[in-house]
Amino acid sequence: MRKKLLLALAATTLFSVNAFVSVAVAGDADTQLKALVTQVNADIKAGKKTEAALADDLKQFDALLAEHKGEKTDAVARILYMKATLYAEVLNNPKQADQLMQQLKTDFKGTAFVTKLEQHEQLQQQAEKVRASLIVGATFPDFSEKDVNGQPLSLASYKGKVVLIDFWATWCGPCRGEIPNVVATYKKYHDQGFEIVGISLDDDRQKLLNYTKQMDMTWPQFFDGQGWSNKLAVKYGIESIPSAFLLNGEGKIIGTDLRGEALTQAVAKALAKK
Repeated sequence: MRKKLLLALAATTLFSVNAFVSVAVAGDADTQLKALVTQVNADIKAGKKTEAALADDLKQFDALLAEHKGEKTDAVARILYMKATLYAEVLNNPKQADQLMQQLKTDFKGTAFVTKLEQHEQLQQQAEKVRASLIVGATFPDFSEKDVNGQPLSLASYKGKVVLIDFWATWCGPCRGEIPNVVATYKKYHDQGFEIVGISLDDDRQKLLNYTKQMDMTWPQFFDGQGWSNKLAVKYGIESIPSAFLLNGEGKIIGTDLRGEALTQAVAKALAKK
């Protein structure tokens, strides 16, 4: 399941519209932007997905920017940011989106919004480098966190075990579809040294706990309630789920995104080599 969905305009961008309003002092620009984004999302749901179909909405972005011209504030910066996001995520026009982002960074440089945006981009670039390095034969970088129940969780504690690092979420259809096979593989090989560490991109702890109990997923889960901003998902550059890495007893990657029988066979083969 891709991270960037069609209706991502107000949901999976760096900040949601609700976050815009909550983190800043309420003002006309914020109120106007929230109303405009609500309208844009309604238009998208109604099937308007081209620049021509959304022309009136785009004009409203320009009108808001003109109305607040000269105001170097986070609120106005967010208007330009959301226009760029519309071009990137819905209109599939990366060239125009990039131009708007460059304008944003120039016109609103020094604002808290742009500073956070640039920091986010730096972290993303670092994460992309890490993700590109996660290939078969490479050592999976360790982490030291606590699981959803507050217990210590790190790869070092699984030394000598075959481990599946599974990035997933209860709201992810493909993830849910694969869970029965993962559970079956775990039950079959756990006593022989197979372990699983789940990295949940959920934002509701109780929903996660209820689902893992229902599906008999007894292995530990890392959860911080941040969704796509999950600390470990960001660290490892995860852009889509399900995403999984199978590690041998030395912590080296021996398989990626294995599904169905391929996962079962890879686990059996790895355990046979121990």
